[in-house]
Amino acid sequence: MSPAVVSTLILFCLGGTSALYKQWVLSTNFENGTNWDKGTVPCSSDRIHFLAQRQVSVYVETAHSVLEMSLPLDGEFILPQGAGFMASNGDGGCGPGSKVTFRDSEDLQWFDPSLWQAASSWDDLGKGSFLFSVHEESVPCLHDDVIFRAASSFRVDTTADKSSVAVKTVSVLGQKFSSSGEFTRYLASRSGQLQFHGRSSVHPGEPACTDTSGCTCDNSANHDRICAAVTCSPTECRKPLHPVGHCCDICGAIIQLQITTTFNLESYRQRLQHLFLFQPLYRDTQMAISKVSETHWLLKLVPGAATAEVQVLLLDRETGAESGTVAEDLARDIVKDAHSQGEHLGITSAEFKASSGSNSKATGGGMALVASIVVVVVLVLFCLFALGFLFQRGIVKVPSLPSLSSWRRSSDIEELGGPLDRGFDNPMFDKPIQIPAELGVYTSNTESSITVTSSGIHFVNPVYSETDFTFGLISRNSLP
Repeated sequence: MSPAVVSTLILFCLGGTSALYKQWVLSTNFENGTNWDKGTVPCSSDRIHFLAQRQVSVYVETAHSVLEMSLPLDGEFILPQGAGFMASNGDGGCGPGSKVTFRDSEDLQWFDPSLWQAASSWDDLGKGSFLFSVHEESVPCLHDDVIFRAASSFRVDTTADKSSVAVKTVSVLGQKFSSSGEFTRYLASRSGQLQFHGRSSVHPGEPACTDTSGCTCDNSANHDRICAAVTCSPTECRKPLHPVGHCCDICGAIIQLQITTTFNLESYRQRLQHLFLFQPLYRDTQMAISKVSETHWLLKLVPGAATAEVQVLLLDRETGAESGTVAEDLARDIVKDAHSQGEHLGITSAEFKASSGSNSKATGGGMALVASIVVVVVLVLFCLFALGFLFQRGIVKVPSLPSLSSWRRSSDIEELGGPLDRGFDNPMFDKPIQIPAELGVYTSNTESSITVTSSGIHFVNPVYSETDFTFGLISRNSLP
């Protein structure tokens, strides 16, 4: 059967939810060698030591012979049928024995991505078929089922940036809690107080994700807390990328899908796995697919509204200069498939970015550029229209510009180094309007003493006879 036929059958058979199962990795079981400072389970000749000031809930799977054991001030042993402790004389055939200390589990954090495993189904969880996810989605999300292994105990700090941690369900010691009320009663029990601690409480009861196109994780409020538990490796690629919901820059490729309501996220995940990741060339490539909320910028200047899209993160195992090259090739193949089959998959456009600096758009990229240009043109036209309206109403006035003649006069004045030198004031020439006032000092009849003719102005001087002054013929320098 061809991969395309298999993919079609998967698309038909998969259900309508996209929530995941998140399983806690560590346990405080007595038989877990990683819980002891020697790295192995104590034998009958060892002296077992628990930290006195630490609280702990220890699950004991079988019977053990004990030479000596110091217990904590506050703790418990969970003993199923057939499990327990018996006294030993130290002759158990495991050597002279030594002091073995139970490790401190007080600092294990709920929001540490390395302490969780994710699977898309209960069967995959049991088979160990785990999913790769961005850091925010590696810890339990709003619609996820949280699993603590049935035959085990644990201790986890649930402190969050909010007062509560909301999930769909919580399973502890084989018991599944799907409501906040019943789980609150378990938290009040002795085992609940020892297993869960911190400033925030876990609250199951959130509805399942019924959107086949996927639901956002809603862990962005605890992004800094999640990233505080992550150690990022240095990147060697030309242009590292930063996926949405991830804490570190990566060398690889990021595919962005614009989708319709007919898109099925889990079906598409299975399609990519069967069509591409099963190929020998891409078998070692990691893929994380999720629905994210992304803010798109208009011409990288104006922020637009946040829209939901599907992000596909691809990482390969190449190093050095080749880091991310295989992931880039896979991204090209996936985008090409989205271009040819997008109508049937519910994909309207697809594009990818690679850490090599290259990128490609399968559909919709040209339309996005045209739309951006149209929006800018509309904004410019609107501004011009508004400005013209303000001019017409007289709200905004155009400042008057100087005339050419005034500009020439000002230029002449500037060439002379300042205002023109007008000499001294002469009441008879420079201020003609003051002549009657000056003549009034000598005579009271100013109208009979001054005569205006075509040749000049004539007035009677009491000292001299009639004198004729012609303004157009007498210059200032000729005055005494």
